[in-house]
Amino acid sequence: MKNLVFTLMMFFGLGIHAQDNGLNLAVEGGAQIEFTEETLDYGTILQGADGNREFVFKNTGKEPLIISSCKGSCGCTVPKCPSEPVLPGETAKIKVKYDTNRLGKFTKSVTVTSNAGEPVKTVKITGNVVATMPDQAPE
Repeated sequence: MKNLVFTLMMFFGLGIHAQDNGLNLAVEGGAQIEFTEETLDYGTILQGADGNREFVFKNTGKEPLIISSCKGSCGCTVPKCPSEPVLPGETAKIKVKYDTNRLGKFTKSVTVTSNAGEPVKTVKITGNVVATMPDQAPE
């Protein structure tokens, strides 16, 4: 009976220890995402102007970074994530298109989900869309 109890203690003790080590390795040695800027400011732009911008980021970790999803906070903010893994030390971009036909100040977010140590990261876009005057139409 003592052997059974000892064996069970060893089994569960080693299992928990292995899980702890696995979690620590994932955080310390895994992929890491570091953005050049976490907020992109469009400034004041004209209605109908180019709403395309890019978030630049780098994988500062030791494993390939895999982005599983990018979601805008509403239908007016459409992100496009890289589909290929980002290798350690490499940079990549998340493209964002904002609907500049909507007038007024805006603050929108893009939620990025990945295998990084911080698996969910939120970045933002801000700006102010003003009405186009007939002689200021975007080209």
